[in-house]
Amino acid sequence: MPNIDKKIEAVLKKSKDNKVKFWRLWFTDVLGFLKSFSITESEFVEAITDGMGFDGSSIEGYARIEESDLVARPDPDTFTIMPFGGNDDFKVGMMFCDAMNPDGSPHEGCPRNALRKMLKKANDMGFTHYYLGPEMEFFVFKSSRKPEILDEGGYFDMTTRDAAFDLRRDSSLALESMGIQVEYTHHEVAPSQHEIDMKYKDAIKMADQVMACRMVVKEIAQKAGIFATFMPKPLFGQNGSGMHVHQSLFKGEKNAFFDAKDKYNLSKVAKHFMAGLLKHSKEIVAVVAQWVNSYKRLVPGYEAPVYISWARRNRSTLIRVPMYKPGKEMSTRIEFRCPDPACNPYLAFAVMLAAGLKGIKERYDLPEPMEEDIFEMSAKERKERGIESLPGDLDIALNYARNSEVVKEALGEHIFNKFIENKEIEWDRYRVHVTKYEIDRYMPIL
Repeated sequence: MPNIDKKIEAVLKKSKDNKVKFWRLWFTDVLGFLKSFSITESEFVEAITDGMGFDGSSIEGYARIEESDLVARPDPDTFTIMPFGGNDDFKVGMMFCDAMNPDGSPHEGCPRNALRKMLKKANDMGFTHYYLGPEMEFFVFKSSRKPEILDEGGYFDMTTRDAAFDLRRDSSLALESMGIQVEYTHHEVAPSQHEIDMKYKDAIKMADQVMACRMVVKEIAQKAGIFATFMPKPLFGQNGSGMHVHQSLFKGEKNAFFDAKDKYNLSKVAKHFMAGLLKHSKEIVAVVAQWVNSYKRLVPGYEAPVYISWARRNRSTLIRVPMYKPGKEMSTRIEFRCPDPACNPYLAFAVMLAAGLKGIKERYDLPEPMEEDIFEMSAKERKERGIESLPGDLDIALNYARNSEVVKEALGEHIFNKFIENKEIEWDRYRVHVTKYEIDRYMPIL
């Protein structure tokens, strides 16, 4: 990293000025679960310069026992002071880490390294920035034991000032204190469902922020005596939680997705990128919607984006292109709507970028937009229009992912194999589970 000594010096100074005495070092496993360990002041200089060793065999998808020694190397660019955990006498700092091999090379099981590899490919194609702005939806319940709602609110409703109302405000303030810009917070469509939107950032920075957002919301909810969950579909018969991802490619200060002469104000690069996402959506959905429960959300209705098409105004499509406003060419972007907030953001962003870059490289043709409400079409009409659907469950999604060169390239062979293996185990455990629905439906009549 350039100017690493100056970066370390800046972190040390900020830590001293703010009386930081403890540091949390964060990284994620292959599934996107946050891992953390803490160090004290006496260990900090060594940690930030040389990294800290850990047992990779104990981290899902990282390493086998015989090759388990790994190093967590803190990224000085991610240093921030935590909004909780300290007091008037001391503060707690935090940094995200890259997992490295003992020889200093990037570890192939680290999701952050996988995303960085895809960004290198984009850079080699002339793109300097892959900007992302996710919409983080989540539910707030009375406890983690069952989904008891706190309100009956709907989209943008101004509910009474209950615990969830304060949670959105306090979460936003906490994120802002960590240097994470929040654009919007509001009540979502379903009861007890809420949303926090973060201002767009480069891919790795935004993946870090997604991880931080999930942790902050959950911790603040816990302090309030309630429970926040990013589970995609906790309530039957209600909208699920998505993570619509707004994205664009830049070349320096120029938005590579914008073309003033095009009737949609989309460049050829944008159209090829979108075509890549559409063509490979069945392959990458197992990564952007990675849980059995994800496919309870991805069903027709409930505003779920299951149909492989694009539009500008139509929210029943997989990709939406927000309308261009004169003078706002820098904001030209596309919105990919099938990811959910429980995914591993590093891997999700990597496969989205891989699909889009393949579309650009091979000049995929983009079909015409579908502005009609696809939910209202019959199966016959959709077939006649050539509108396909995303996989209906995790098992079908895995079948597409297993044979996908796009997914394998994005994740790397190590993560690809570990991810598929873990998801197969998850599906097998779900498949043999006897649900309450089966007991209630079949036992009395069979």
